[in-house]
Parts: sequence; C-alpha cells; structure tokens
Amino acid sequence: MIEKIINELNSYDNILILGFGREGKSTYNLIRKYLKNKRLTIADGNDKLLDNNKELLKDKHLSFILGDKYLNNLNDFDLIIKSPGVNFKYVNHDKIRNKITSQIDLFLRFSCVKTIGVTGTKGKSTTASLIYYVLEKLGKKAILAGNIGIPIFNEIEKIDEDTIVVIELSCHQLQFVNASPNISVLLNLYEEHLDLYKSYEEYQLAKLNIFKYQKKDDYAIIGIDSPDSKKWFEPKANTYAFSLDKNAEIKQGIIMKEDGLYLKKRKENILVYNKMRKRNLLGEHNLNNVAATLCVCDILNLPLDKVAFFIDGFKPLEHRMEFVGKYKGINFYNDSIATIPSATINCIKSIPNVQTVIIGGMNRGIDLSSLVDFLNDKNNSVENCLFLKDTGYLIADELIKLGCKKNIIKVNDMKEAVKKAYELTEVNFACVLSPAAASYNTYKNFEERGKDYKWWVNTIGKAEL
Repeated sequence: MIEKIINELNSYDNILILGFGREGKSTYNLIRKYLKNKRLTIADGNDKLLDNNKELLKDKHLSFILGDKYLNNLNDFDLIIKSPGVNFKYVNHDKIRNKITSQIDLFLRFSCVKTIGVTGTKGKSTTASLIYYVLEKLGKKAILAGNIGIPIFNEIEKIDEDTIVVIELSCHQLQFVNASPNISVLLNLYEEHLDLYKSYEEYQLAKLNIFKYQKKDDYAIIGIDSPDSKKWFEPKANTYAFSLDKNAEIKQGIIMKEDGLYLKKRKENILVYNKMRKRNLLGEHNLNNVAATLCVCDILNLPLDKVAFFIDGFKPLEHRMEFVGKYKGINFYNDSIATIPSATINCIKSIPNVQTVIIGGMNRGIDLSSLVDFLNDKNNSVENCLFLKDTGYLIADELIKLGCKKNIIKVNDMKEAVKKAYELTEVNFACVLSPAAASYNTYKNFEERGKDYKWWVNTIGKAEL
C-alpha cells in the first residue's frame, strides 16, 4: 500500500503540502522518507512557521509560501495535499478540484485492508474509539486514526493484510476524497461549521462523501434520528439503519424497544443490548454510539454477546461528559466537546443533578433557540446558568427577555465561571461545562478549553479545602 501511494506521489512534479499542522508534518515526513529529492512546497498561513521548524531550512528541495496570501496561487501546482484545518470557504476550488488530495484520500484510494469510517456532527470520536476498543478486546489487529488526532500516515507502516483500520472522519477530511471506506457510518447531521462552509448543504454534502464512492460489496450505516441524516437514507441490501425511536421502521439494523436495542435482520428481532446494563457511557443518547457499533460488529460477523460485554467497560473520552472529580461536595463534569445546542441538552439530561451549567463560545450563526427553551423550562434541574462570551451572552439576553427565574450570570472568563460555580452549586449537585459553541473566540480548540476548565476546578477546589 505504501508503495502505491509513493508511486502516485512520485508521478507529480510539483507538490504542495497545504497546511503544516499535525497532518501536514506527517505528510512531509512520509514523503521525505521515501522521496528524498522530490520537489515540495509548504504553504501555511503562519508567517512565523519556520521559527519553530528551523530544520526545514536544511531541505534544499523544499520551498515555502507563508502568511496571509498562502492560498493565492494554488493552480500553480500539480498536486495539492490539503490538511483538514485549512479553511476553503472563500476559495474557488472548482477549477483545481482534480488536483486536491489528502492523507485520507490517498489511503482510501490505495488501501488493501478492511476500513471502517465514522462521521457525523456529534459522537464520531466516541463511536470510532468504541469500535476500535471492541475490536481489540476481541483479539483483532486494529488501528485507530484520522480526526481522533492521529494522522493515518503516522500509522500506515504498522498496517498489514490482517489489520482493520478504524478512521474518524471530519467533514474537512471528507470534502475532497475520491474513495470511501468499506464500512461507512453516518451517525447524524446537525447545523455545524457554518463558519467554514458556504452553506449547511455544502457541509452535509461533504459528510455524505463517506458513502459516495463505495463499491457494491461495501456497507453503509446511517443513524436516522436526526432528520437531516434520515433524508439521505435509502434501504438497500448493504445498508443498515439505527434509531432510538421506538416507532422507527427499518428493514435492517438496530432499533430501540422498551428493554433495549434489538438487531432487526431477515425479519427477526433479537435483543442484543439490554437498556438496563451498567455502562460507563452515560445518557440515552450514547446508545446511538452503541447501536452504530453493534451494526459494524454484525457486519463483521462478531459475537454480539461479547461485543455488548466489552461495550459496558468502555470509558468516556476526555472532554466528553468526563467526570473531573468531586470538590467541596460538588461533582464537576467536563463536556467541552459540546459545540451545538443539542449536545448540551443531552449532556444536562444525562448527568444526575446538574444544578450549574457553563455555556458559551464562538458565534457561528447556529440557531440557539432550542437551548434557550430548554434552559427556560422549570422542569429541569438547572438553577445556575453561567454564560461566557459570545453565544452565552446572547442566550442570557434571550432568557432575561423571557423572564427566566433561574440565576443568569454573565462571566468574563473560565476562572470567574468556575469560581461562581463553587459559590452557587450545592453539595451533591453537579456543575457541567457544556458550551454549545465552538471555542475559537478564546481557545485554540475544545481540548484547550476543557483543560483550562479542569485546571480551575482543581486549583480553586484545592485552594478552598
């Protein structure tokens, strides 16, 4: 497989590595290992990039385009290896579409092993990690890579004919692919990344590339509980659906009944995951991730009783309804991954006794009305709403207009939010960071935001003990 990818790259004279973050560096390292004299150019918006990458100056076959104009002359290159973090919202890429590739595209085009791709607006990291975890527990040789933070080129030399590769796929990684995984999972579709796409439809179409190039023996798995994923569902022999709606009608896949998840297949309904099982993944919404995993494992002909047992033991990933600890009698949870209203609503519903919630982040034009209505409802446990800029302030203003009786407090930063949480949250109740917004107005990413929250929880908590 590596030989095929290297031969493909070697057939181009003038290659551009577009974006030099984690994936761009990985791309450069793989090419240079096998093609030491290949002419390459690195383009990146950071005009100070070489300050921390001085070793690149020793490469005599390497050129640079750095700074604000790094996207101006893309047509000058024969091949563009795009990193997912490069924003193409304002780039007219119609004329250069056939020149654009990526690590994921190259891997999928030349892969000779079983590939499982997972995408969706929410839940893709958890589902991809859960599938990988179950495969390993069952003794399969598996690799997890992609949007989870592991470039596929970092792992490619570990892959042999027996390896199953599980790939978390973002919309940015899927937008310009020319191949699809053998088993493709679409968990859901909601409004997201409107700051990076010309429209919500363009975002959806990028996600749907996970199915676009599948072959006749490949499988598609679609969660049909979100209307915008359901509308793309077509019942076929190699298509599975899953739903937590007890009234859902599907021919093949996972459905919810009163006592749990059932596999529906060849007119049979078989209980494969009892709803009352003790699992580490909190909340009914996480049963979507369980259902998708069960579909994948059924396709792979794995024993579903053992799969269910291992699902129980899987622990949530960092920043995803993560239990931070109990300080001063308060249970603190970190759900920094929640970047849309529905994710925050699910979080509050899933964690017991949420009395305080910290909300707010970058305004990307996403409809916040569902979260406003939820917080205004007196029938949930939330009493203290601590709002960060920018979206938090918008939600706070709307709640005030509605005459909401809860504590509505605007805070300047995470330190102030956590300090207020300690003041307002009662013993044996919970405080949750679940922002319902992206982090980029204040933080580099949601991970940095979550770590900052945890640091202040720990620091202020211990200082007060």
